Amino acid sequence: MSQVQKADGMNYAPQGKPRPVVKAGEFTFAAAHLDHGHIYGQCNGLIEAGADLKWVFDPDPKKVEAFVAKYPQAKVARALDEILADDAVKLVTAAAVPCDRGPIGCRVMEAGKDYFTDKTPFTSLAQLDQAKAVVARTGRKYMVYFSERLHVEAAMWATDFIAGGGIGKVVQVLGLGPHRLSKANRPAWFFEKAKYGGILTDIGSHQFEQFLTYSGATDATVTQAAVGNMANPDKPELEDFGEASLLGDNGASNYIRVDWLNPAGLGTWGDGRTFILGTKGYIELRKYIDVARDKAGDQVYVVDDSGERHLSVAGQVGFRFFGELILDCLGRTEKAMTQAHAFKAAELCLRAQLAARKIG
Repeated sequence: MSQVQKADGMNYAPQGKPRPVVKAGEFTFAAAHLDHGHIYGQCNGLIEAGADLKWVFDPDPKKVEAFVAKYPQAKVARALDEILADDAVKLVTAAAVPCDRGPIGCRVMEAGKDYFTDKTPFTSLAQLDQAKAVVARTGRKYMVYFSERLHVEAAMWATDFIAGGGIGKVVQVLGLGPHRLSKANRPAWFFEKAKYGGILTDIGSHQFEQFLTYSGATDATVTQAAVGNMANPDKPELEDFGEASLLGDNGASNYIRVDWLNPAGLGTWGDGRTFILGTKGYIELRKYIDVARDKAGDQVYVVDDSGERHLSVAGQVGFRFFGELILDCLGRTEKAMTQAHAFKAAELCLRAQLAARKIG
């Protein structure tokens, strides 16, 4: 992976090696609503997998100008409707303000196109229900950029290792997602709870998706949840700390902690870690840095009956999700991620947020 912007999670856009799954012209997509910098990671992944970026739309000309500087092949659309009217476009990828992601996705699907949104995909259960209804009616896909697994080689390595029985049956997944606040650089919506949805809805969504993937659970109940504003009294609607516990329908347990309290001295935007306990061993993922040892991410630690191992998997795994998503859109398959999985991860983060007590 090339050097990415590591100081700032807003603009963290991993790049990998091109691994096209289609020929030029076989899969055309558009980008719209560039409110979060994750749109660049979404586009990088699709382009590396062989997709053609044809259009871009955002109401803000400055966002469009910056986007076209990076992707000069993108034609500037005057409105989202111009993209939706183009029969060549098979998928629209977007990173809108979180409260707008669900309604935009429904518009895209009603126009006969698949939708690929930044996380979190919804800010209310009503939006989730609406999207489920539109998916059922149109047969289109509502896919989600859960980047902390899909765009992290260590996390994708663990996906395969666990699926192959590497640590036996998964007993517990412990997910830690600290983030750097970069308060001065955030847009106004970032601090408005109705717009970002709460910390468990937002960055918690990554963690619940990983729990479902690693544990094999298809549903879960929230056993406890809490949120608080611990260090930002000037932003009263911000939740800078959140935690939750789940119990999966297969008996696996989950604890997550997410926060906006990442100290300035850390060499990256967040010391994201995942601990996965199985009946035959355990794994620790140090996703973005190995603190005070190695600035490189994608560090994997495995302990089992045969011993202890440390693997550095950067550049060895790749980001296959994007190619699988393209092939799923063309073939109407579900190899990259099932629709049920994407919607269940979204539902769990919303339910945890609703159940959370205020602390601090």
